[in-house]
Amino acid sequence: MSEQQYPRVDGSRPYGQPAPNTVLSTSAMAVTGLVLGIVALLTSALPIINNFSFFLAALGAIFAIVGLVATVRKTRKGKVLAVVGLVLSVVSIVVVLASQSMYSAAIDKAVSGPSVVGSSTSAANDQAASSDPSPKEDYSNLSVGSAVDLDDGLSVCVQSVQPGLANYDGSEIVAVAVTYANNGSREASFNVFDWKAQDAQGAQRNTAYYSEAENELNSGTLAPGGTVTGNVYFDGGVSKVLYYSNMFSDSTVAWVVS
Repeated sequence: MSEQQYPRVDGSRPYGQPAPNTVLSTSAMAVTGLVLGIVALLTSALPIINNFSFFLAALGAIFAIVGLVATVRKTRKGKVLAVVGLVLSVVSIVVVLASQSMYSAAIDKAVSGPSVVGSSTSAANDQAASSDPSPKEDYSNLSVGSAVDLDDGLSVCVQSVQPGLANYDGSEIVAVAVTYANNGSREASFNVFDWKAQDAQGAQRNTAYYSEAENELNSGTLAPGGTVTGNVYFDGGVSKVLYYSNMFSDSTVAWVVS
């Protein structure tokens, strides 16, 4: 008779055959995979930290698979733990990738600022644009009085320019009246540092102090439907006035003032 079917004469069991009353131990791999999957899922949506969560989830999936194989071979128990750990690890990886994509898009938008979606120009500019067979979206040479619409609902405009003002030290100052209009559904910010001047040589500079300043533009927020108009002042020799929708991005909007 085969030794694999009946016990040996000495009462010992064939190799690999567990005793009838043997209680299998729980797979440590399955437990480890479950713990890693839980930790990875709890941290998978947290910015920066979820970079580490991705590796935890990957390790959790590996441990869970090893534990699952052991339970299938009936050398360990804990199949449910291994399956749950594997599912949690996979879900964590998906959440990490989705959240990082979302955060990346949000950061890009914050850094680049709102983009220009259109402009309202004077009648003379409209006529010139209609005569152009292939007009291009160039907002770097707008005329005074033109308004630019941004995709966050904000509209900005250079209303007027007053050159030839004399500062306390006799230097020339140019006053530029600008207007913000919030046509969106959320609050929008305005700031005197949104503006710079450029001279004929291309040198750009920030606003200047003017001792006789009136209705000077400050900083604040606009409620939906709100508008604000104020003056920004620059040293003389201004050929263009530039608007910056974000301090980290380059200006794509400029008005020619001379």
